[in-house]
Amino acid sequence: MPLIGLGDRRPSVSDSAFVAPSAWIIGDVRIGAGSSVWFNAVLRGEWSEVIVGDESNLQDCVVVHPDRHAAIVGRRVTVAHGSVLEGAVLEDEVFVGIKSAVLEGARVGRGSVIAAGSVVPAGMEIPPGSLVMGSPARIVGRVKGGVTRAAQDSWRTYVELQERYRTAMREI
Repeated sequence: MPLIGLGDRRPSVSDSAFVAPSAWIIGDVRIGAGSSVWFNAVLRGEWSEVIVGDESNLQDCVVVHPDRHAAIVGRRVTVAHGSVLEGAVLEDEVFVGIKSAVLEGARVGRGSVIAAGSVVPAGMEIPPGSLVMGSPARIVGRVKGGVTRAAQDSWRTYVELQERYRTAMREI
């Protein structure tokens, strides 16, 4: 796993986190316990810090690249494949669908779900428990029932999967 210092900015990864060998972790990046950063993801903390809370997962090809604001990913968050996160805040238990973007200064409230392909505009404030979709994104309802279970299943699945990869993955 490439951990790259940049000047005095250095990454910090919990011993119980998994970072795929093809992921790049650069500069001021902190990755919490039980979290995972998957193949070809890039977390760049060269301008502002990147903080990934415990038991969160940033899936394959995710890019986190904050500018003026820190990128803060809370606990038990899923950021699905190919998504982009600028300097934004994802509160605990947020689910960001495949190929979505959350732009600079946005804040996504706890337990919210961002549908696949959505673009959350810079500075948008999303209340907790919101269902959000579109480009530009808009709040279309509240998260409930099966959507809540699917989001919870995602972070739980990835906590189990990262443990398996961290302890059993071997290059052959």
